[in-house]
Amino acid sequence: MLSAFPPFYPKLIACSAANATKEQWLLFEDLGPLSHRFEESTAMEVLTHTVQWQNSDISHLNGLSEQGPKPSAAEMKREILYYIENADVEQRWPSIPELLPCRILSLLEGESFDHEELVLSHGDLHLGNYARVNGKVKVLDWEHAHLNQRYWDLYHVIDLSHPVFPKQMTTDMRERLLDHYLAAHNDIGASLDATRFKHRYYLYASLLSLWMLQLIAKDLHADKGIWQIDQLRQQLHETTDNLMQCAEYLGIS
Repeated sequence: MLSAFPPFYPKLIACSAANATKEQWLLFEDLGPLSHRFEESTAMEVLTHTVQWQNSDISHLNGLSEQGPKPSAAEMKREILYYIENADVEQRWPSIPELLPCRILSLLEGESFDHEELVLSHGDLHLGNYARVNGKVKVLDWEHAHLNQRYWDLYHVIDLSHPVFPKQMTTDMRERLLDHYLAAHNDIGASLDATRFKHRYYLYASLLSLWMLQLIAKDLHADKGIWQIDQLRQQLHETTDNLMQCAEYLGIS
């Protein structure tokens, strides 16, 4: 799969035999110490590469899964509806306006992502899975590659928060990154309707951020996970900010 793209990934040095039935392994080049500090210019370069793999011919990738490491957007929507109808109020979304989840679901009533074109997705494109090495961006950890909507990888680069790799997104930066993504499509002759695409992205990002907030709140309440409480609080703060910015764009904040 990766051999069809420019070398924006670590070089594969060796691997187990394709017909190995027991242990299978891959050995990649050592890129040296990596910095995962968020920079807008790096995110833009990642999005340029994202456009390349999302618009690649995937007809030869037989059997590539449509399930990534997180539930699909449709599954997240069902979970959120369940939380609204069944979960205790104090365990829902403590950091956002009470009516915001219902407003997001109301907007989504006339929208569906089920019939969106499926493209090749990295699957887990958070800040810890790319880095600038010798002036060039390298995208790491392709183990979750699958088929998904275009918004999936885009959301991970722009609006997904991570407890270990903090980043601060702003309204203006988000718009610049989205414009860069759209411009990269224009450059390869695969133009997207900018107005429609942005509206759909902000809906998608609102849905996924709402689902993330529920997940973070549950982890904070349990206080038994792999992340430290301070890390989760920082992630909660970032995700809340991102959601409220997206909600403001949609006029439902």
